[in-house]
Amino acid sequence: MQLTTLLRDSRALATLAVPLILTQLAQVALTTTDTVMMGMLGTADLAAGGLAIVLFNQLRTMGVGLVTSVGNQIAAASARAESAQDTDQATARSESDDEVREIVRASFAVATLAGIAGAVLMLLIGQALTLLGQEADVVDRAQTMLLALAPGLVPCLWFQAIRQFTVGMRRPQALLQITIASVAVNAGINWVLIHGTWGLPKLGLPGVGVATTLVYLLSFLALYLSAKKDAVLAPLLSLNIAKADRATARRLVRLGIPIAATYGSEAGFFSVTALMAGSFGSAALAAHTAVNQLVYIVFQVAVGLSHAASINVSRELALGRTEAALRIKNTALACAGAVMVVVGIVYITLPGLVLSPFFDTTGGRDADAVSIATHLLLVIMVLQFFDCAQNIGVGLLRGLDDTKSGFRITLVGYWAIGLPAAWLLGYAAGLHTLGIWLGLLTGLAATAILLLRRYSASLRAKFTAQQVVPTA
Repeated sequence: MQLTTLLRDSRALATLAVPLILTQLAQVALTTTDTVMMGMLGTADLAAGGLAIVLFNQLRTMGVGLVTSVGNQIAAASARAESAQDTDQATARSESDDEVREIVRASFAVATLAGIAGAVLMLLIGQALTLLGQEADVVDRAQTMLLALAPGLVPCLWFQAIRQFTVGMRRPQALLQITIASVAVNAGINWVLIHGTWGLPKLGLPGVGVATTLVYLLSFLALYLSAKKDAVLAPLLSLNIAKADRATARRLVRLGIPIAATYGSEAGFFSVTALMAGSFGSAALAAHTAVNQLVYIVFQVAVGLSHAASINVSRELALGRTEAALRIKNTALACAGAVMVVVGIVYITLPGLVLSPFFDTTGGRDADAVSIATHLLLVIMVLQFFDCAQNIGVGLLRGLDDTKSGFRITLVGYWAIGLPAAWLLGYAAGLHTLGIWLGLLTGLAATAILLLRRYSASLRAKFTAQQVVPTA
């Protein structure tokens, strides 16, 4: 790819990706705030709260996967209307609007059912934590946190359904403003509920979960009201579940299940390794929680790039521009690589500063956890590029409506390669938490390579087919 072409494509990708990346970073500030405040309560609360958040994120991520294809479907419907001939524009636009409304209603129905099912499952898993090798005190604290977090899953997925609608319509700007505001609100509610100020009861760790639930509800309401004020979005925003078209809902579920399974496969991979880290004690689990949060922060760059690349692939293919869709992969990877280099330099040169929000890096209270986490920074410096690359690969395949391949590939990369490597390096080789993260790196690298190869092969086959001119 020529430099001028790369720069032009990067600017086009950034138009949609930058607001999404900033939104993702603002959103992850919610869990970062939670993690920092849990760390202020002590290592035991950080370990327990981190375990609860891992389980919440596992189910939240899978629920988000069920509605992620909404953005692609809406982008394709909108692009088809734009590509219609001038004489057919009015009819095409009317049909497109009807299709978008059906998709939005169906996505809200799917989000509601997924949120309820996920909340119930979360509580059931919390009751089984003692069977998974976790310390009894950590389990008791984690269960109270899960009880407070579970109700927040439904409004969280409602928010995601409307978010995909705004992204598919290429109007995501309100997302950033709302998410930034929610960070400040979350911090304030956290402080009030944890410490019991203004006459409210002192909830401690469960207060973090209650705050998170309230913030998800407020964020959903804010995004809904913002979309209703948008002249383009308002006529298309219909949340009447009773009128949801079953065929459309089934199509979203059919596309969404492999995405949810893919996301769940990755989140489950990280969840299992969290349980493995917990088997080495609370210091190891606290270090794992802090480093995992750092990875999660940087991962939002990949999420923004992945969503933007995916939407652009759907759009380019709907417009018949297969060659442009083929270039999107290299553009997204180049942007991700540039960010990862900068982040890696910060990890190497300023490890104490990076870890200071989570631990007391100057005293002896958290010395064991800080020592473990400092060594892990060297691993995640490399790991994060592959983590970004594999997420971009999943998004690119989603742009092709190929959601099943991503799931199959992640099963191989995470579970057949990564998890055995984590066990061998963590337990058999005696590297403990460091070995677990080296196993994570191995699994993510294998997954990234397989996903990107699959996308290139599929799109080249499509491009070659378009070049064949049938003879009379």
